[in-house]
Amino acid sequence: MEDTYFYLPDSKADRLVPVQTRMSGVWTVFPANEFYDPDYPIKGARTFFSGGGGLSSTALDYAWFLQMYLNKGEYNGRRLLSRTTVQTILSYQVGDLLGDSGNDYGLAFGILDETGEAKGGRGSLGTFDWGGYFNTQYFADPVENVVGVLMKQTQDTWSDETGWKFRLLVGQAIAD
Repeated sequence: MEDTYFYLPDSKADRLVPVQTRMSGVWTVFPANEFYDPDYPIKGARTFFSGGGGLSSTALDYAWFLQMYLNKGEYNGRRLLSRTTVQTILSYQVGDLLGDSGNDYGLAFGILDETGEAKGGRGSLGTFDWGGYFNTQYFADPVENVVGVLMKQTQDTWSDETGWKFRLLVGQAIAD
């Protein structure tokens, strides 16, 4: 991964896409607020490195990351995680806590179970996914060996249906 950072180097700061929101039907730059400054990757103290969020990346870097999981910890012939570590990360970790929702959760992803697969349009059994604060969404389907990465820089877009439509369309494009 060559373009994934908590804080962008100065040489790549101009590549950060501004976060957008719709105000009165018009796309506009999402303003900083008391909880979050969308420009944090290019300014500030650069001292907080969150294990649970805060990365800036590209679709290509993230596709490589997801492919490494599909390859059981290897990418381009190089082992980055052990097979057993990947198996643990992608195993159900919460038991019956969520009921029969169609999703279970591993240590880093949501994981589609039998109920979720039966609903259709979300992928094969074991498909894993997650998303980001500014509506980045991604998934990897271990049966079809396909990854999907949808990078968006949006906030407060409650009627945005691109995430589930993107996933559905990727599945429909698979032809044997």
